[in-house]
Amino acid sequence: METFRPRIRVRLAVAGLFCTLVLAIGCSRATSAPTMASEPAPTVLATVAVVQPQPETMSQRVVLAGEFRPHQVVDLYAKVAGYLRQISVDVGSVVQPGQVVAVLESPELETDVARTGAELRRSRAERERAQAEVRRAQASLHLTNVSLERLLGAIKREPGIIAQQEIDEARARQQAAEALLEAAQAAASIEDSRIGVAQASEKRSQAMAAYQTITAPFAGVVVKRYVDRGAMVQAGTASQTQASPVVRVAELNPLRLAVSIPEAVVPLVKVGVRAEIRVSALRQTFTGTVARINREVAVSTRTMEAELDVPNPGSRLTPGMFADVSFQLERREQVLTIPINAVINGGGNRSVLVVGSGGKLEERSIKTGLESSSRFEVIEGLRPDDQVVVSNRSQLRPGQTVEVRRAGGR
Repeated sequence: METFRPRIRVRLAVAGLFCTLVLAIGCSRATSAPTMASEPAPTVLATVAVVQPQPETMSQRVVLAGEFRPHQVVDLYAKVAGYLRQISVDVGSVVQPGQVVAVLESPELETDVARTGAELRRSRAERERAQAEVRRAQASLHLTNVSLERLLGAIKREPGIIAQQEIDEARARQQAAEALLEAAQAAASIEDSRIGVAQASEKRSQAMAAYQTITAPFAGVVVKRYVDRGAMVQAGTASQTQASPVVRVAELNPLRLAVSIPEAVVPLVKVGVRAEIRVSALRQTFTGTVARINREVAVSTRTMEAELDVPNPGSRLTPGMFADVSFQLERREQVLTIPINAVINGGGNRSVLVVGSGGKLEERSIKTGLESSSRFEVIEGLRPDDQVVVSNRSQLRPGQTVEVRRAGGR
């Protein structure tokens, strides 16, 4: 037992010495901590990418959706009623102006043409008779004039040779002959008027009979057929519930392309403006020109409708197709521009961060003009030698000192 007691004492002494060393080291660290914290930390400056405004040609484009429509489209009705005797076209048929599309059969109209023709011929015969009466009255008047002149001449040569009664009778016969001539001329004039009426009636009946033939009013394509041969076709002047069109014809070259123009762009879209037309269904691009503007902004949509005339040879385009219409509204040469990602938008105002003297940031308000997919035109607020920040804008504040790094590209 006694041999183990020295060993225990040694172990206790060693443990005490270890604790003393640990306490000493902890105290030394505690006393040295305030000294390290009091030393100033090195300042780290933010690095920003900058660009300088660059001159560039800018153009303003707007892309809108449009729909193709026929240039002209019409339902062809019959002006007169009748049975459809012949129809020479069908859906898809190409027609030319004046080409016969269908023929009706209406016996009543043929009878009316014959009747008015007969009335005209009778009126002309009556006029011939009246003109003969005029010639007869003229001859009678001439004879009475000659007789009266002879009697008066005889009296001058030998006064009293002819009784006054005979001279008075000759004068009366002259007046009667003049009256007959006037009556004959009036009758002839009446017959002339009747001929005019008969001719008008004949022309009307012939015109109505001509309506039995239905022709195409313009070059186009038959897009719908409503009736078949033998059908009873009512006159187009009847009510819509009774009258039915024969065919529908559409003009497909050129086509109309209807586009709704937003209110903000309305002042820039004018008649004559050209546009690029991308038709996704055909994967082709066409060109067209603004031909018509209705000059009215719709209250419900705040848009104005414009129409472009698009040539369509070969009928590659079809009414009802949609297209993307790209308008180049404005173009400016060599204007000052900056990247879009350099601009800060706030409350309708635009500004940029510019690195000034000493590397300090300053916020500068700018006025912009045209806009492309990647750049703004700067009208006011910047000079060509300004350094405009294009990176880390959300982490920067005006007055902050930064290090400058030129951005890649322009």
